[in-house]
Amino acid sequence: MDTGSDERPAARGRKRTREQTPLQRALGFLVRREHSRRELMRKLQARGVEKDEAVAALDRLAEEGWQDDGRFAASLVRTRSAAGYGPLHLRAELGMHGLDEDAITTAMATFEGDWTELARQVVCRRYGPEGPQELAQRRKAADMLIRRGFEAGCIRDATRYDPED
Repeated sequence: MDTGSDERPAARGRKRTREQTPLQRALGFLVRREHSRRELMRKLQARGVEKDEAVAALDRLAEEGWQDDGRFAASLVRTRSAAGYGPLHLRAELGMHGLDEDAITTAMATFEGDWTELARQVVCRRYGPEGPQELAQRRKAADMLIRRGFEAGCIRDATRYDPED
C-alpha cells in the first residue's frame, strides 16, 4: 500500500550522529595515541576542517594539556627505540613531524639506554647471541643497522663484538 510519502521511518535502535566539531575530531585522534600538532593539523584539514578552525581547536587542546609536542616526541623516542631504531632515524622522524631542533634534542635526551647496546640487541635478534661471524654476515648486519638509523661507531661496535664482554 502506497501512502504517498517518500519518507521512511528511522531504523530502530539507530541514533542520528551529529557532525563533530574540529575540537571533537582532534580529541578523537588523541584518544587513540599521541599526535604532533602538525600531524593533527594535516588530519583535520584532510577531513575538510578549515585552517583557522583547526588552529583554534589545536590551540585549545594545547592549553588544556591534551596535545603536547614534547610528550609526543618523548613517546615516539620510547616506542621507536624499543622497536630497534637508532638516533638518526628518530631525529629524522621527529623532524618530519614538525618539531624544531630544541624539541628534538630534548626528546632524544629522554632515551635512557645506550645506542650501541641497542644496536647489539638488534643484531643478536637477527643473528643469535654469537652475532655475525663471517664478513658477509657482518656486512648484512651493518646494512640493517644503517637502515634503522644507527651511527657508524655503534654499527662497528655492534657487528664486531665478543658476546662475553
